[in-house]
Amino acid sequence: MKNIKIILILLVSFQWGLNAEAQIITSKSIPIDSDSVRMAFDEEPYFGLYKDNYFIFGPSIGQKPTNTNTNVKFQISLRLKLTKSTLSWGTYLYLFYSQKAFWNVLEESLPMTDINFNPGIGIAKPLFSKGQYVGKLMFQVEHESNGRDSVYSRSWNHISVGGDFMLTHNALIHAKFWIPYVDSDNNRDILKYVGIGQVGVELMSNNRRWRGSLLLVKRKTWKLDFNSVAEVSWQVTARQNWHLFAQYYNGYGEGLLDYNVFSSHLRVGLVFRPKYFSDY
Repeated sequence: MKNIKIILILLVSFQWGLNAEAQIITSKSIPIDSDSVRMAFDEEPYFGLYKDNYFIFGPSIGQKPTNTNTNVKFQISLRLKLTKSTLSWGTYLYLFYSQKAFWNVLEESLPMTDINFNPGIGIAKPLFSKGQYVGKLMFQVEHESNGRDSVYSRSWNHISVGGDFMLTHNALIHAKFWIPYVDSDNNRDILKYVGIGQVGVELMSNNRRWRGSLLLVKRKTWKLDFNSVAEVSWQVTARQNWHLFAQYYNGYGEGLLDYNVFSSHLRVGLVFRPKYFSDY
């Protein structure tokens, strides 16, 4: 019940920001037209942001905060466009790399307790309708591991198909499903915890300075159980690409080392995002 209340508080906070933003906007909504998006795909630098890049800090929820369960979580995520020109069927080929880390800054010696490496390669196809951007499709091959050996080694691979679609100017939905190959004897049951697919929704203010999202990852069980991530962010100034950010994680698989240990964390900090939309 506490977890549901936390998610509702984050979403209500976002809705308040959305309403406040709508009251002060006097110009029309920022269009996401096909020419702007095609130019972003064609003319962007070879290196760019992929997923959200963030640095957040906060305690565990549902238990007494300590120096071991209150930590920093940060993510660095980049992509490299392999070709300057558009490929067949209007697609683009990328290399991806994301790195997620958990840093116990309140403990002596400030140890990094878990670092997850997620390289991959993928093809993206932006979708347009009547001169407007409506979403994109993605096909990816990914590897994820924690770079450890012995009994602490965690590793798995998957081929995934996903996409995101604009429902309105202010609402986007996304989904991703994968075919896994688990190559580590230390995490054969990992799909029971990290899941077999995910769906989510993101809401945005007209000028995209307020954003709120909810992500649900279906665990591989016959029960209706999910790992959930709720987020709210506010871009402080339109001239700078950084946002105040709150993230609530509830479920398993937040980090690979303890993938089968339940985690509930509320953290706040800063997030940096791609120009249009992040990948999930």
